[in-house]
Amino acid sequence: MNIRPTQRTLNSWLTCLIVISLTGCQSVYYEAMEKIGYHKRDLLISDVEKARDAQADAKEQFKSALDRFTSVLNFKGGDLQEKYDKLNAEYEESEVKAQAVHERVASVEDVSEALFTEWKTELEEYSNASLRRTSQRKLDQTQKQYSQLIKAMKRAEKKMDPVMSAFKDQVLFLKHNLNAKAIASLKNELVAVESDISSLIKEMEASIKEADSFISTMAKEE
Repeated sequence: MNIRPTQRTLNSWLTCLIVISLTGCQSVYYEAMEKIGYHKRDLLISDVEKARDAQADAKEQFKSALDRFTSVLNFKGGDLQEKYDKLNAEYEESEVKAQAVHERVASVEDVSEALFTEWKTELEEYSNASLRRTSQRKLDQTQKQYSQLIKAMKRAEKKMDPVMSAFKDQVLFLKHNLNAKAIASLKNELVAVESDISSLIKEMEASIKEADSFISTMAKEE
């Protein structure tokens, strides 16, 4: 007789898995996931999708932050405190999005390492040489494409830090110098900020494209 798990049981499983993943005991987490049908390959695809989506969200947020910064620098009158508050809110949201990217990329690296380690170990378990060679070729191909993907992700991730650093400086400066003269003094920064964000967005779009390609390839092989 098939007994389907109740929603309460599934929720309990999910809670346990979240706790395990947060404690950093990755091997236990992967074993638990495999028991409910999610193998490392599935987890890698899922984590790449989440990292891609996090980068897409961050890209849009940085665009929004740039628009807000530009609007503040083009101040023509009105409530300066209100404009600062909105700019600070954009900075805080950018921080959240940037942190999400860092966490998602780290998760991709963790599960990929576990997958490739397991795959290499299991190559030694083949008794059929032809099947072993086929699996080895597929492993090599997957690692090669993954290498392109993670390099693109890391390039985009690295570009976020100087953008966030500059953004923080500007918000802090305005916090303690909230006047029209201070705003005017920051206009020289706009060109550099625009250039940095433009470069970041370009790297993020390249990373997103690599992620889509990787996901598509992995899905075709299933």
